[in-house]
Amino acid sequence: MANLDPDLLAALRRAATDAADHGVEIRVNGGWRSREYQEQLLRDAVSKYGSEKEAARWVATAETSAHVSGNAVDIGPFAATAWLSEHGAGYGLCQIYRNEPWHYELRPEAVDHGCPPMYADPTHDPRMRQ
Repeated sequence: MANLDPDLLAALRRAATDAADHGVEIRVNGGWRSREYQEQLLRDAVSKYGSEKEAARWVATAETSAHVSGNAVDIGPFAATAWLSEHGAGYGLCQIYRNEPWHYELRPEAVDHGCPPMYADPTHDPRMRQ
């Protein structure tokens, strides 16, 4: 979990401890990524989905990826994402994209106000239009 934002890491650790008390193991399947790795993931997605436009629904550019900045984690298994979808806001951990139930980012205001509405996919996220 190197290079993750310290506040994100702290929230994730608190959530993981509480989830474990309920018999749920939260695993981080992906956290910080280098620019080079993110660029490779995007190239792979273009090959898989056939176009940059379609790939953008699943993989951000190195310039826009919250993983490259250390501000996102991908969580598994399903029981963990289900637990976080119910309890994550209490830690400021929010699912950002409806099509990526594993992708979580820190939204500290969620502790008091709940998570913001999800984007359908990254192409609807204004942060991706840089």
